[in-house]
Amino acid sequence: MIKVLHTKDAPACGQMLRKIKSRSIVSDGELLNAVSAIVTDVSERGDAALIDYTRRFDKLELSREALRVDGETLRQSAAKVEARVLEAMREAIANVRRFHERQVEASWEYSPAPGIRLGQIISALESAGVYVPGGTAAYPSSVIMNVVPAQIAGVKRIVVTTPPRTMIENPAVAAALVELNVSEVYAVGGAQAIAALAFGTESVPRVDKIVGPGNKYVAAAKKLVFGAVDIDSIAGPTEVVIIADGTGNAAFIAADMLAQAEHAEDASAILITNDEGLAQAVAGEIRTQTESQPRQEIIRQSLDGFGAIFVVRDLNEACGIANDLAPEHLQVIVADETLVSEIKHAGAIFFGSFTPEAVGDYWAGPNHVLPTSGAARFSSALGVYDFVKRTSMLRYSAEALRGAIPKIAALAETEGLYAHANSVKIRQ
Repeated sequence: MIKVLHTKDAPACGQMLRKIKSRSIVSDGELLNAVSAIVTDVSERGDAALIDYTRRFDKLELSREALRVDGETLRQSAAKVEARVLEAMREAIANVRRFHERQVEASWEYSPAPGIRLGQIISALESAGVYVPGGTAAYPSSVIMNVVPAQIAGVKRIVVTTPPRTMIENPAVAAALVELNVSEVYAVGGAQAIAALAFGTESVPRVDKIVGPGNKYVAAAKKLVFGAVDIDSIAGPTEVVIIADGTGNAAFIAADMLAQAEHAEDASAILITNDEGLAQAVAGEIRTQTESQPRQEIIRQSLDGFGAIFVVRDLNEACGIANDLAPEHLQVIVADETLVSEIKHAGAIFFGSFTPEAVGDYWAGPNHVLPTSGAARFSSALGVYDFVKRTSMLRYSAEALRGAIPKIAALAETEGLYAHANSVKIRQ
């Protein structure tokens, strides 16, 4: 089920790494074409298209009036959640809120010279749409991770779209929405929901930014609507890379790999170790632990396709592979944690045997919406800063401008933009 590869066999390792990195939807032309047709249809036909796609994909007949989930339905669904889950959810919300409050930016200005004031104005987006997936697993934790930073940023209107059966099948999602006081919820899923948020329909007013996880159709739709609306990222399949030396606990590491693999058939769980004994022990633990997992079929497909254990010559080589993958989640379980100075790219780093990725998914406070498919090379976790705009502010007095006119005019004329030059010269 899980492959143990040695980096001294460079062709086999290279082939596996290329396969793992090929999971991005960005180059899937057939998928993008299919989703483009849906996005265009929704932008043109509005509610009628949403109702048609709900009938086609969700096998459910919805009226226009039923597109928006009423407050009573939300509360009734939320009431089904066990008290222990609700208690944990409330504490998780508090943890996430405390962490993200530290990300709040303030407007600022300064005076570089007499008569000149420059600065930056921080202001919240007016509206944000949060996509909440349904299907084989629903994620109230993602509701928390997407809504809380938007609220802290000061976004006035937060909208949720989710497949029509979510409120019935996953009351924890409803409970998270109720706890966070989110009341504008639409029973629309898939690429059509993203198009509705981006362009608006008769029932779903458009938003300024779309965030939240989803399947490959949702990711493709977000890619296509970007520009008409902002997005958090084009999320690919989820992934974890674990770097461990001989001090690692094989049972713990295997459990963490299974936790990632159970997300979906295209999830990726990777162990990189310099210890052959640990590699074989983890492989054995994976076989044993999988047998007791309810989602074992998904786990097997994930590990068969995109799981691997790489045995490396040393931990420096391990860091090189991790940097090449730029993983969404990186666990570091080594005796000497100064190793992390060699890590350049990771969405989030989890240190030690007692910081499994699940503690970040649900509890600790840092956001679990992270860059995937190598995007950690250039992007970061979702945060408060994703829900604000930065507006530059400039103010020159007449005297301050006069001193700069010859230089501004020289630069403008060099570019052949003589009207630009004139716009300052006329103020001499």
